[in-house]
Amino acid sequence: MPILDRNASTLLVIDFQGRLMPVIEDGDAVIRNARRLLDAAAKLDVPCLFTEQNSAGLGTTVEGLLAPGPVLPKMTFDATRSPGLLDGIPAEQAVVVAGCEAHVCVLQTVLGLLKAGRSVHVIRDAIGSRRAENKEAAIRRMERNGAEVVTTEMVVFEWLETCEHPCFRDVVQLIK
Repeated sequence: MPILDRNASTLLVIDFQGRLMPVIEDGDAVIRNARRLLDAAAKLDVPCLFTEQNSAGLGTTVEGLLAPGPVLPKMTFDATRSPGLLDGIPAEQAVVVAGCEAHVCVLQTVLGLLKAGRSVHVIRDAIGSRRAENKEAAIRRMERNGAEVVTTEMVVFEWLETCEHPCFRDVVQLIK
């Protein structure tokens, strides 16, 4: 699917957890972009699904980021190995991925989604790792394996489709 269709997309938000985010390089920017995506998804009726890795150790999703949508607790790095993830996203939906850490849970989940035959779009400016080289290596590997690498703005404008969309002004304000 070359262009993201908001009616055939699910936003997957992976492990933006309280004890992890302070050590993520440019973590505040990653959180801001995730928030923009969540707000755009809410205005455009795009479903969202959250994961939390070992919440007893890493805490829950950071305050202000959690939005309506199921939260899948997990212990596996690849969320597709946890019961409920693949069942929670219809097979025909493109999975639009934000999260941390890019080279661990995001990477393994994206590879799992691709193995399951899913269309995957990884949001480069809404994923993070503690070290830039880990993030960049993960992006290259995900892309080599078939994931589309996109940005927050790309996703938002593809979901909008047209400047005539009734929510255009509200959604564009999210990225200004």
